[in-house]
Amino acid sequence: MILTTLSGRRAPQGPIKLMHRVYKYVLPEVDAELCRLRELAERIPDDELRTQALNSMDDKKFHCQGGGVYAAANLEYRHVLIPLIVALQTISDYLDNLCDRSTSLDPEDFRLLHQSMLDAVNPHAELRDYYELRSESDDGGYLHHLVRTCQTCVSQLPSYLSVQRHVEELVALYGDLQVYKHIRKDMRENELLAWWDQHSYQYPHLQWNEFAAATGSTLGMFMLFLAASESQLSAKDAEAIRRIYFPHVCGLHILLDYLIDQEEDKLGGDLNFCNYYDSKQLLVERIDMIVNRAREDVKSLPASGFHRLIIEGLLALYLTDPKVRLQAEVREVSKRLMKNSPLTRLFFMINSQWIRRQQA
Repeated sequence: MILTTLSGRRAPQGPIKLMHRVYKYVLPEVDAELCRLRELAERIPDDELRTQALNSMDDKKFHCQGGGVYAAANLEYRHVLIPLIVALQTISDYLDNLCDRSTSLDPEDFRLLHQSMLDAVNPHAELRDYYELRSESDDGGYLHHLVRTCQTCVSQLPSYLSVQRHVEELVALYGDLQVYKHIRKDMRENELLAWWDQHSYQYPHLQWNEFAAATGSTLGMFMLFLAASESQLSAKDAEAIRRIYFPHVCGLHILLDYLIDQEEDKLGGDLNFCNYYDSKQLLVERIDMIVNRAREDVKSLPASGFHRLIIEGLLALYLTDPKVRLQAEVREVSKRLMKNSPLTRLFFMINSQWIRRQQA
């Protein structure tokens, strides 16, 4: 697969240069965006909506920081990419909180909430009342502000028309997942399996839970935003990028997230896609397979070194999380996945631990 209109010439290829850009540009500018959003969230009239908006920023700030790394690959467009990534990720995290802690189990309510993400990546979409099917509704314009921010930003990406169809596809899959995973517990698995039946022919090497995990990642969307910051990106290359990132890079991202959240999800009665393997050995083998497929996939991209850094960074970030130390089985799985860690991953492990200490 040869990408002809994606140069990748601006992307950092080594970990030191990448982290220099992250510390100098990405983290400060992500923090500035989140501060602006926090000011809006603090003025939300409804108590429950305000609580969940603020909690999403407090508990999931690292999602925006991680997503912001994609802006490091094209600093000239960071003034568009960082606000876009932060706004879309904030919608995702806010809605996830609303659905996780919802007084509603109505799939139509969840779908209408996530219509906001679809509208956010369509610069011509009309805003609507995304809270129409729930009792809490007065957010003071907070969700509309996030949607409009995304719409304004995607309109400024030179090649957004080439990637829009693929972004919308990934956002639609993400919305489907959020609906099915948050409905009544006795309905979740049946709905997820029926959904998988519609897509299984495209991914015969995956298990249903691995496909579902891949749909829960925003990394494919962020990569397409980065690609659209290139002028004259072809539709063919946009499609190739989507296939390179989804399902393996995206699946790795969310399986690692579920891996470290197993105890937390068990206590909360939440669905966890790492619990659907017959043994710990199979869990390690399947994640290892997805890691290797992701590494192989990104070799097709210009600046493939940058995307390999993303993969190694994901492994380092999640497998050094403090939650790992508190779960004996997860600790053992992490050790096996980190066996023979390349120097690059060790570098990111040290950086991940340093960043956590700064935020403690």
